[in-house]
Amino acid sequence: MSEPLLITVAPTGAETAKEDCPQLPTTPEEIAETARACQAAGAGMIHLHVRDGDHRPTLDLGLLREWVAAVRDASDLVVQLSTGGSVHDPLDQRLKVLDAEPDSCSLTMGTTNFGDDVFSNPWPFVCELYQLAQDRGVAPEFELFDLGQVHALTRLLDRYGLPAGERVHVDLVMGVPGGMNGTTDALVAAVRDLPPQTTSWSATGIGRSTLSVLLASLSKGGHLRVGMEDVLTIARGVPVDSNAQLVERAVAIGALAQRTPMTPQEARVLIGAKG
Repeated sequence: MSEPLLITVAPTGAETAKEDCPQLPTTPEEIAETARACQAAGAGMIHLHVRDGDHRPTLDLGLLREWVAAVRDASDLVVQLSTGGSVHDPLDQRLKVLDAEPDSCSLTMGTTNFGDDVFSNPWPFVCELYQLAQDRGVAPEFELFDLGQVHALTRLLDRYGLPAGERVHVDLVMGVPGGMNGTTDALVAAVRDLPPQTTSWSATGIGRSTLSVLLASLSKGGHLRVGMEDVLTIARGVPVDSNAQLVERAVAIGALAQRTPMTPQEARVLIGAKG
């Protein structure tokens, strides 16, 4: 049988305004319902960016904890908090995200031009965040936006060793203006150069690259991240109704590749998260 398929849902992000997309989940109640529906649809992990009472991105520790608790009350999903936050968040606040005690955290392996902005991840910050995740027993998901970051991951693992759970899970973020293209050729090159310690990888296609990256990842045996953080249409000119709709599409396409969705418990084992 083919390997089970991890589907991570990224439901909110930090870029889209609530007024521009009313179906975007931006409250604890909405994120709890999203988690419940996405687990039922086939997701195993949820990647969270938190919003405040005005629906704006925030790294407020109280709200981070509230959102983590809301997801855990509503589902069994592996809870992954973004340590990227908004491109405008200071580095010291991003380190404090782990105080909210997530199961997993994103860990971006370098600075990236992010559209018209700069997503800052200087090397000393990357090293500090990684060692903090090791100390706390939080499973990192290494976010790679270009081939330079693929090679930086090898450098990090060689210097500091494996994560606490001894699993190295990677997500290739593709199609961001300023990062690697959302194409099969780019995905193949990135997978080819992943460090030998890598135990699993997924891919994310931003915007128009969503389907091409999804199909390329499946063809190479990878896993998937989908959600309204990354795309707001289900077809050209057709808005997404919900995050569960994107998970359902990934499940359906995965079935064509004879990949069945992982349960949250299987996802924990895959990425080395605590039980």
